Amino acid sequence: MDYTHLKFEEIDRVGILSINRPDALNAINQELMLELAQFLDDLSAKTHLRVLIVTGVGKAFIAGADIKAFQDMSPEEAYDFSELGKRVFNGFSSLDIPVIAAINGYALGGGLELALGCDIRVANEKTRLGLPECSLGLIPGFNGTQRLTRLIGLGNALYMMLLGEGISASDAYQIGLVQKLCAPETLMEEVMEMARKMTEKGPNALKRIKEVARKGLELSMKEASKMESKEFGRMFKSSNLERKEGISAFIEKRKPNW
Repeated sequence: MDYTHLKFEEIDRVGILSINRPDALNAINQELMLELAQFLDDLSAKTHLRVLIVTGVGKAFIAGADIKAFQDMSPEEAYDFSELGKRVFNGFSSLDIPVIAAINGYALGGGLELALGCDIRVANEKTRLGLPECSLGLIPGFNGTQRLTRLIGLGNALYMMLLGEGISASDAYQIGLVQKLCAPETLMEEVMEMARKMTEKGPNALKRIKEVARKGLELSMKEASKMESKEFGRMFKSSNLERKEGISAFIEKRKPNW
């Protein structure tokens, strides 16, 4: 995996993807977006990984899009860029493994939209998060209007998007936008510990939890509940060795061998 604007490393069964444009506060441009798409393709071969962490190099997670690129963009080009971003960010959401956004610094515009595409968000307690597109006479283009509303509710989402000022990490935590706050110097250590704990759980169980929870958002409560029961039942198929190992390990008071 050789990239210009990305860094990737593995520690045990955890992958760490770092956005690496620190001189531009990791701002998203076409080239970076295409590299993220390539990364997702490359990641499909790494079936041994159990968790993916996404973070940024330097002072920002991603401080938005590269605004200069917007100056001469046509409506057709803007539409295509929006669709590309959605495909890429949906790719993170659709991964079989848990994806944790380690928000080390500013997560603004497209940066917050990438974080919203992750499963869990852990933030530097001193940073800010927001969708400031209205300040440029624009709207979020990478599913921000939809993911943010579903995550924190219409009122909170419109408050953030219509003011466009960003909110503190502590306020983001209060409304459920981020799940955990960390001191800047301990962020990656704490996120790695979270990832390590996930690697000790049943990998297929984590996959199914993620899939059922995300699909359920698109269904009625009745339909989602029925889907959950079906998936729960499928976990008891005789071919599911993971379930057998998990229960045996619990009864025998030992760690399961996944």
